[in-house]
Amino acid sequence: MKTILITGATSGFGKAIALKFAKEGNKIIITGRREERLKSLKLEVESTFNVKVLTLCFDVRNKEGVFKSIYDIPEEWKKIDILINNAGLASGLDKIQDGDIEDWEKMIDTNVKGLLYVSKAVIPFLIKNKSGHIINIASTAGKEVYEKGNVYCASKHAVDAISKAMRIDLLEHGIKVTNIAPGAAETEFSIVRFHGDEKKAKNAYNGYQPMSADDIANVVYYTTTLPENLCINDLVLTSLAQANSFYTYKK
Repeated sequence: MKTILITGATSGFGKAIALKFAKEGNKIIITGRREERLKSLKLEVESTFNVKVLTLCFDVRNKEGVFKSIYDIPEEWKKIDILINNAGLASGLDKIQDGDIEDWEKMIDTNVKGLLYVSKAVIPFLIKNKSGHIINIASTAGKEVYEKGNVYCASKHAVDAISKAMRIDLLEHGIKVTNIAPGAAETEFSIVRFHGDEKKAKNAYNGYQPMSADDIANVVYYTTTLPENLCINDLVLTSLAQANSFYTYKK
């Protein structure tokens, strides 16, 4: 049994990842901004899988909130084995000259700075334990840039670079770092990107079968099941209908 800390666990990839690791008998620490959803997920996990769950309610953009929440966790939870930096979002889909600066700041503060804050807070636990695994949820948008993707793509390119840097810097401590870059998956992601327009979000997946949150969760879990001397460094995932960020075959 391991202890897994998952950010952004109240929906989408994060919730599916939490359920997958709990199903396999692990203790989980779930974080998110929406306290009611955290409580609901905790109840669901504990009643279904009979494993321990710790909830931490904070926004990864809030530096003080991140460090206080993680530093104050009970002693029995401090042997964290796996950190899954899942919290992230896209906000807006505009050409750069038309972009909303608030959207830009939200993406940079969540996808880049938030990931760094959580990692900075958790890594000392991993170093003390002399082992561990960090999984950063990136995107195919971190591998190539597409029209109107500008700042979102930049933020996910940053995640890709940070993952590479982490792997180098933590090598001496025996800590694995895996960068997972999914393509299109049907979650709340597009609803957030289109500022709550559910119809526009749904249309983004018309004509083909995108990935699901469970698909991503199964792959994330798989990367943690390898022998101790093996690490998947970088993994790009798409549905069969999608070749990359540019090409999707729609019927």
